[in-house]
Amino acid sequence: MVAGLNGYFVIFGLEPFVATSPEAMALFEFDYLIIAEKTLEIMCGVLLLFNRFIPLALAILSPIVVNIFLLHLFLDHSLLLLAVMLIITYGYLLFYYRNNFKGILEKKPKKFQ
Repeated sequence: MVAGLNGYFVIFGLEPFVATSPEAMALFEFDYLIIAEKTLEIMCGVLLLFNRFIPLALAILSPIVVNIFLLHLFLDHSLLLLAVMLIITYGYLLFYYRNNFKGILEKKPKKFQ
C-alpha cells in the first residue's frame, strides 16, 4: 500500500517519501499505466490490512510482485533487498492461504451442480 501511495506522489510531481526506482518509473511511459498499477497496489494493500478478500488480493498482486522482483533483479539492483523481502512475504502469504488456490490447479475441475 505504501508503494502505491508513493507512486501517486510521483504522478503528481511531489517528492516521494520512499526511494523510487528511476528504471521502474521509466517503464511507465503512459500515465494511465502507473495510475492503474498504483491504484491496484493501494486497493490490495487495504484489503490485506483489513483482512478482507485475501485470496483475491493475492491473485491481483501476483503479476505486480513478480514484475517488481524481476525489474530489481535485472535492471535496478538498488532495491533488490526490498524486492526479495517482498517475494518472501508474498510467498508466505501464498503458503498460508494455499487451500484457497487448490481449485485453480485441478486438472479436471468438478462440474458445477
